[in-house]
Amino acid sequence: MPRHPDPDLEKRILTAASRLWARGGEKKLTMRAIASAAETTTPTVYERYRDRADILRALRSKVRSELFAALSPTRNLAGAVQGYLEFALDNPHGYQVLFDGVGKPPSLYEPWPSFNLMRQRLAEELGGTPRQHNRLMLAIWSLMHGTAMLIIRGGFEGALRMQAIHACLDMVQVIIRASAQSKSFVHSGPKWPASLVLGEAERSSVGNGDQKEKIGRAAKRRR
Repeated sequence: MPRHPDPDLEKRILTAASRLWARGGEKKLTMRAIASAAETTTPTVYERYRDRADILRALRSKVRSELFAALSPTRNLAGAVQGYLEFALDNPHGYQVLFDGVGKPPSLYEPWPSFNLMRQRLAEELGGTPRQHNRLMLAIWSLMHGTAMLIIRGGFEGALRMQAIHACLDMVQVIIRASAQSKSFVHSGPKWPASLVLGEAERSSVGNGDQKEKIGRAAKRRR
């Protein structure tokens, strides 16, 4: 009898990859280990993904889409922050993979729709353009991510988990109110450079255009 394609196979592969990575990073993430954890064969995994990097790209794309879908219905930044934390804690394995090396290629040059959505929410509350709030959004993002990872990796449970979540939510509100009242964000160092662009896919840059161009050429050669 002919074998029927498994509609859930790719989901199982990506789920297995996220769990393996969260448990042991790159050392645990081999194609054979992924196949075993997904209850399939190594050749079958290779039929769908070229290599481990291809699996990680697919996993990041999947988690980003799911996170964006969870935040899209929110009406303001406070709601988006709460939704962000809920998503991270409900999907700890995929969330950790999503932010591994997030500031480096290839993740740096992939779209970050949730970052852009929250930055837009911030601009709607404070005025101005989203890019004018880059540094403030980075501060809020760091606070959210730090809270999520502290709970996930620290094993926070019960009252401690709840207090950590609400401490983050409360501090985000304090930051927003203080920024709205002062109409400016106090800088402790250099201003945000125009060459530093985050979350905008191919437009993203860390300020080294030559290096980005080299990476882009190398990626094209691999295709």
